Parts: sequence; structure tokens; C-alpha cells
Amino acid sequence: MTGHETHCNKFDAIIIGSGFGGTMAARQLINAGLKVLMLERGTWIRRSPENWDLNSAYHLSPYFLYDSPIRVRNGQTDKEMGNLQLVGGPSVFYGGVSLRFREKDFTPPGEIVSDSRACWPLRYPELTDYYREAEVLLNVSGTRDDPTAPPDIPSYPQDPPPIARVSNRIEKAANALGLRPMRLPMAINYSRGNGQALCVHCTTCDAYACAIGAKNDLSSVMLPRLMARGLKLKPRTVVTRLLRAGKRLTGVVAHDKQTGQEITYLADKIILSGGALSSPQLLLASGLADLNPAREHIGRYLMRHINAIVYGIFPFFPDPEKRFHKELGIMDYYFPDPEKSRGLSKVGSLQQFQTPPEGLVRDHLGWPLGPLIAPGLKLLTGFLAIAEDQPQYRNRVYLSKTQKDAYGMPQGVIEHRYSGRDKKALAFLVSRAKKILGKAGALLFYVHHVYTYSHAVGTVRFGEDPGLAPLDPNCLFRGLENLWVVDGSFMPTSAAVNPSLTISANALRVGEHIVREAG
Repeated sequence: MTGHETHCNKFDAIIIGSGFGGTMAARQLINAGLKVLMLERGTWIRRSPENWDLNSAYHLSPYFLYDSPIRVRNGQTDKEMGNLQLVGGPSVFYGGVSLRFREKDFTPPGEIVSDSRACWPLRYPELTDYYREAEVLLNVSGTRDDPTAPPDIPSYPQDPPPIARVSNRIEKAANALGLRPMRLPMAINYSRGNGQALCVHCTTCDAYACAIGAKNDLSSVMLPRLMARGLKLKPRTVVTRLLRAGKRLTGVVAHDKQTGQEITYLADKIILSGGALSSPQLLLASGLADLNPAREHIGRYLMRHINAIVYGIFPFFPDPEKRFHKELGIMDYYFPDPEKSRGLSKVGSLQQFQTPPEGLVRDHLGWPLGPLIAPGLKLLTGFLAIAEDQPQYRNRVYLSKTQKDAYGMPQGVIEHRYSGRDKKALAFLVSRAKKILGKAGALLFYVHHVYTYSHAVGTVRFGEDPGLAPLDPNCLFRGLENLWVVDGSFMPTSAAVNPSLTISANALRVGEHIVREAG
């Protein structure tokens, strides 16, 4: 470090992180005329043909960094994991699926809750308007054919394009088995005349940054507009400590990656949206746990869905159009008949998954197997099986006592294991995915278990009980008067669909609450 600077400007609010939670909360504050500073450790994505390169996927990209590695311990491995760092957060690399939680997700059954005492302090109707607002802001496309969707979903902002030939094959197979395939709502631009690039249906979408900006990620459709209206966004800035005076935070200490300086920024309100892994790390490193009556639960109950990609291996090319085809979802197993689902009353969803990216396969399998297998990938297509995982006290994020990152922060450590119930739910979904793919013509199957933390939630959950939930129902950190946490860490349970839209809806709700309180 080359020095320390106290930033002269004081802000009404500082938002840490530019992902779904931080950006949606910023939108409400900017609308109310507040002076807002957003601090983001990553940089802006570069839009160029390089993003279509096979070696630009997710952890192979230059935006996946190891300057603040997290140590992962799951009982089988002990390794360090990097993290995605860029303006807009994971939205830039996600596949665009934008599903609402089901109504019953807010009152989860005992088989999910188990001994965690997880309880949502709100119900679906309290998020309805915010779900709709998020869908409009992200310009989501979709149709009203989801058999488990809440009944009040209006028409989506966009109509989706016709499905690919491979999706049509999968749809017919599912129908023949008595299932009700539905169109996945997608935050991708299919509309002309809105000043945004039109989707070209390339195969480098999910796990890639869009080369032309047609994916409706936050760095494309929201942050530039918020900046034009007054949001000050400072990239390449790592927040290392939250500053406190009594029961209020006064500001943050941040490391400027460009100059090497340590800078203090001051604000009346602090909104934390670092993600379910980084937010508890910052709270613990700042010594805030002792202020909270639920101190022992900070960092606990980490959930990440129990996921697997089930590929069917076909005797022909299932996707001759070579088109992105994450288009269909199977929700029939979300709330199945327990007599037909191995005793489970809630399982999860199947989402169509495209032919795997060659670059990721080459990297995962290594030499010589990767280059040998890669040419045969065109014979594969499949499903992503997403089963809801139980919130478990033992699954947690905590601080290393010996290791620090490049900025002097104690290293975050993850401990995580799935329960027997989690594994049973996934096995059920995998068996059903194979049945659909077999009906579509697949002869063999390959199951790839997903071990990333792209759907990580929990760790700083909200709730009514001050002894169990570090956050109150409006996501205010208990023990402090002006700190809110709005990323996925607020969730008491994970449901069984992508969390991004629910994080967005809740952040819009919390942002509106903060504005009302300030008014």
C-alpha cells in the first residue's frame, strides 16, 4: 500500500457490491434523490469477440481472480477457490433464467427446514409487486405456461422467440411422458428498437459474458442508466473494513486496486451486497458479530443448491442449428406426489441445458482426455437438475486464524456438506432427466455434479426471531441502526430455482423501506 486517504465527500449511502442486491437497492435510492456511492472490487466487462472464445467461460476468463481466495473444505477436498470480480457481478456470466420463487417456497415443509428453525418473515404477496418491477427492469421474456407459478404473474415484458429444433424434440419427449414443459423466463433481449443489441442465439451465453451486450445483465441494462442519474460507481475498490461509532456505522475502509491507496469513505447508510460468501466474511472481519444477538448464526446455514447437469449422449447431433437452447423447464417435480417421489414432498426443477462449452470441458478433463473428448460434445444435450438443499448449521463461512488475502483481510473459509435428504432429492431428479432424454433419443448418459457456488445463499439470514436471525425482516443488521444486507445471504431457505430474481425483488423492497425511513 502507498498511503491512506480520507475521502472528503460524504454520501447518503454506500453500497458494497454491484450484483443484483446492490444494483436494485441503488435504483430505489437514486430514484429518491439520494447521493449514492457504489464500491465494486471488479472492473467493467470488455464487450468484444474475445468473449465468444472457448477459453472465456466463467473461471477461465480474466475476471475470475485469486487475490482474495476462499478455502473450501467439504470433507473430501481442501482447496482454494477464486471468485468472479466485475461490475454487475455474476449477472454478467449467468444464463439469464429469471424465475420467481413459488408461493409455497415461503412456507417450506419440515423435511426442508429440519432442525434449522428457518422461517421466512414474509409471504409471496409481499414480494409480488417487486417481482414484477424486477422483471420489467431486466426486460424478461417468457410465457404463462408454468404449472407451479404463482397465479398472478402477468404477461412478461417480452415474448420469447420460437424454440430451437433441439428444444422441440425435448418438449415432445416430455409431453409424451405426461409432463408439462414450460418456457423459461429469460433476461435476454429479443426485442428490436430499444437501443440494445439483439440476441443472435450464440452458444456462448450461459457461463460467458455476452460479446455484444444482448444479455440483460446489470452492467448492460441498469448500471449505466443509474450512473447517468447520479450514481457514483467506483470499480476496482475492495472494501476491507466497516467503521463503527456506537450503534451506527460511519463509513468503510477500502483498498484502491489502481493506486494501492487505502481510502475511507463516509456515509449515513451502508448497504452490503457482497454475496453469501463475502458478506459474512466482511461482517466478521469488521468485528460486528458481538453486537448481534444472533452472533453465532452469522456465516451459518450456507446453501448452494445440490445441482447436476445430466447429459444425454445421442447417436446424432441433437442441435444441428448450433443454437443456444436453454429454453425449457420441467416443474412437475417441484411439489410431487410423495408416493411417486421416494417420499419427498418437495424436490426441485429441471432446466434445459445446452451442449457443454468445449473450453470448460478441455480445462476440466485436462490433457490428453480433454482434447480427445471435445470433438464428441456435439452429440450431447441435457438438463440442469436443481434440487433444494437443507439449511444446515454446520455449513458455514468463517475466518481463517492464520491466512490473509492480498488486502490484509482474514481469508474466508467454507465448510459444506450435503445432507442425505439433499442427495436423495437430486438422485430423483437425475433419474427423471434421464427418462426424458432417453425418450428424446439419447442412448447413454453422463452426469456432471456442479460444485461451484454460483447459487450460494444463506449465511446472514433474516427473520422475526432476534436470537436466530442476524437480520430483521427488513434486512437491517441487528445491533446496528444503519447497516442492511441485501444479497442472497438473507435467505432462510434456498427454494429450487435460480435465486437472482428473488434477490432482486427483495432488494427493491428493502431499498424502498430505507427511502421511507429516511424520508
